[in-house]
Amino acid sequence: MSRDRLLITIPAYQAASHLGGVLDDCLPVASELGASIVVIDDGSTDLTAEVARSRNVEVVSHGANRGKGAALKTAHSLAMARDIDAVITLDADGQHLPRNIPVLIDEWRKSHSDLVIGSRSHLFDQMVRRRRLANRFSARTISLAAGIRIEDTQSGFRVYDRNFIRKVRFDSEGFAAESEMLVIGARLGLRITEVPIDLGFVDGVQTSHYLAIRDTLRIAWRVLLTTLALEMKRRVKSEE
Repeated sequence: MSRDRLLITIPAYQAASHLGGVLDDCLPVASELGASIVVIDDGSTDLTAEVARSRNVEVVSHGANRGKGAALKTAHSLAMARDIDAVITLDADGQHLPRNIPVLIDEWRKSHSDLVIGSRSHLFDQMVRRRRLANRFSARTISLAAGIRIEDTQSGFRVYDRNFIRKVRFDSEGFAAESEMLVIGARLGLRITEVPIDLGFVDGVQTSHYLAIRDTLRIAWRVLLTTLALEMKRRVKSEE
């Protein structure tokens, strides 16, 4: 049986102080899995790209900061161009532990999922109040829009199967992209599963570029627009 073609992608913005440690932990895991690694440098003005290149890791750079969704679009485009079977995404700040990548890959292989989410829901109570409330609010609203229950909709530690990447097209270039993909994927009937993960640190308030109130509201607005658009398409199709 041929080995799965895997691509580990790390969206990174102003991540020079953390990225080196993440890559040092990623490299042996990638070697074990036969995976390649690409850092998507989203317009950083610090040494993010140089840190990655110092580890002989491929870097794809955006000329300006465009947002996490834009970095994920770049990662997905690379995957399709290179005929990749699955893309693993993890954050550059050290919260996601590369040693958990095989856990997600095992779930992907076992469940034949189109998307596997590394869930932090069992750790929500350890987060600061605003982050905890934002995560729970997002999980409830996005689950409602998606029509399936998802415990952790905001985790960026994921495995995207090529089938998911091929079928799901999303508009958002910011943090809302991951939520938008969940709603579209679930509405298309794609299989989405979660697996619990541990973290390098539970509350990433100091290292994350995510602003709990502002970005949660933006996500909610994008999810609403996506849901309305999908419902409109469904009605038009049913009337044809």
